[in-house]
Amino acid sequence: MATIRKYQTASGATLYRVRYRTPDRGQTDKRGFKTRRDAEAFANSVEVTKQRGEYVAPSLGRITVGELGPGWLDRKRGHMKPSGYLSYENAWRRYVEPRWRSVKLADIRFTSVQAWIAELSTKLSPSRITTIHGVLAGILDDAVRDRLLAGNPARGVKLPRKSRRRNVYLSAEQLHALAIESGRYGSLVLLLGTVGLRWGEAAALRVADVDFLGRRILLHENAVAVSGTTHVGTLKGGRSRSVVVPKFVINELSLTCIGKDRDELIWPAADGGYLPPPNSKSWMAGAVRRCQKADPTFPRVTAHALRHTAASLAVSAGANVKVVQRMLGHTSAAMTLDVYADLFDDDFTAVADKLSETVGKMWAQGRDATV
Repeated sequence: MATIRKYQTASGATLYRVRYRTPDRGQTDKRGFKTRRDAEAFANSVEVTKQRGEYVAPSLGRITVGELGPGWLDRKRGHMKPSGYLSYENAWRRYVEPRWRSVKLADIRFTSVQAWIAELSTKLSPSRITTIHGVLAGILDDAVRDRLLAGNPARGVKLPRKSRRRNVYLSAEQLHALAIESGRYGSLVLLLGTVGLRWGEAAALRVADVDFLGRRILLHENAVAVSGTTHVGTLKGGRSRSVVVPKFVINELSLTCIGKDRDELIWPAADGGYLPPPNSKSWMAGAVRRCQKADPTFPRVTAHALRHTAASLAVSAGANVKVVQRMLGHTSAAMTLDVYADLFDDDFTAVADKLSETVGKMWAQGRDATV
């Protein structure tokens, strides 16, 4: 048990000191309590944390965030994809380290973290703030697991809400027009707009990945451009998947693959490497401008918008949410509904109409019988 003793300071003030045993059977003390009641409250709290296995040595609280951050980042590098790691590294270097580098773990308060988030909210997007907060919170999570902190003061902080951008969808006619204007990349546009591949998945495709007779493509690699360097790895989510391709798209793909070896990229860049994502000066931007010249209502679309188009065309063809989820490679149907809830509005209307035809009809007949 802890012992409480009085002592006098050099100025003559009377204070209290608590001496207690640590879980490793060592002894330590904490002094500076103005009243015996305060000292007893601290001693009791120490015994409770020891019983619960939550004891944290006060000396460990003097470790700073700056001492822990680099190690946390190194551990993330081992299992994160390059694009995700770069986002974390940038958040640490530009925002977390400058603010929290010299702050001791014991001195971090929930209110301080919340005030920092509020300050960032005046100049950064909600998604960026979420990443920045995730870095600080992740570092402190590891500190809690290593018994350097009793609890994480960054958890529970309110973050700004993300405002989702309205999805842009092309009609079947508009997709056809864009494919025509894309020339030798027409088959790529059709694949993106009907099957919904991510850009990196399509850029990594090789002839051997396509089963032309079975009309299937095996997706197992993802070529992602990060700071001008292309990194090739597993798909998002870490799992390979197979997608079914419409017959007319397979036919176009077969024409694109004429003369290519099985191990060649289907759409290589000019230097023979992986095709980079389209930008404002690329072939796709030119194709969109030509479509807009012919049709002023043609929307401004990106390669990712073709993924939305594929979802839209699939739903209009009768696909349910599980089919769309598997086609796009989402981790759950909930994620698919979250992104494409507007595409399923007609389904809700159809359900209401069907209920009117069945239950509603029976209800009306019952009312007529009682009249």
